[in-house]
Amino acid sequence: MTRQAVPHYPVFLNVRGMRCLVVGGGAVAYRKAKTLVEHGAEVVVVSPEVCPEIRDLAAGAGVEVVLRQFDAGTLDGVFLAIAATDDARVNERVAVEAGRRGVLVNVVDDVERSRFITPSCVRRGDVGIAISTGGASPALARRIRAKLEAEFGAEYAELASLLRQIRTELKGRGVTVPGDTWQDALDLEALLGFVRAGQVDRARRMVIERLGVASQPERD
Repeated sequence: MTRQAVPHYPVFLNVRGMRCLVVGGGAVAYRKAKTLVEHGAEVVVVSPEVCPEIRDLAAGAGVEVVLRQFDAGTLDGVFLAIAATDDARVNERVAVEAGRRGVLVNVVDDVERSRFITPSCVRRGDVGIAISTGGASPALARRIRAKLEAEFGAEYAELASLLRQIRTELKGRGVTVPGDTWQDALDLEALLGFVRAGQVDRARRMVIERLGVASQPERD
């Protein structure tokens, strides 16, 4: 396998409470900053000028805006950085300095200079589906996302929430269920049918019965 053929390693990052840098002040930088805020990051935007949307984000979501050019010191304490300017030289400098400091960096529209890429995502509550073409065709990734958004409805979020509740309850009872047992217990079409019909309690009973844990006593 050649270097060019090696795919990206798929991973979901927990950025909650982490300092994340967005370099740039336009529409793309705004979208990147907004997404980071939605995932709980502490966001700082650095650019000599920023668009009104970024100013609004700063006012409403506590985003720190620094009105100056990027320099290496901007990366102090940063977990990840996104270069989203329209100046290739600035983006390159962000990538180089981030690399020197071991900071994860994404350069918008430049896969080769990026240490990570941001996929298109479909979210339904706790369910997250990421789609990536490895930078080959963002347009294709968006089309696939649109297709998945039409196929995966809100019932998946409700089912995931129910399963989380059941797992939490079982852990509280000291009951350990092997992964294979969980897999066998999930008659997905039947469970989704119950959820769509508003019969969540019936879905719960089905899962508990198929797990074979309904009669297990609680520990003292």
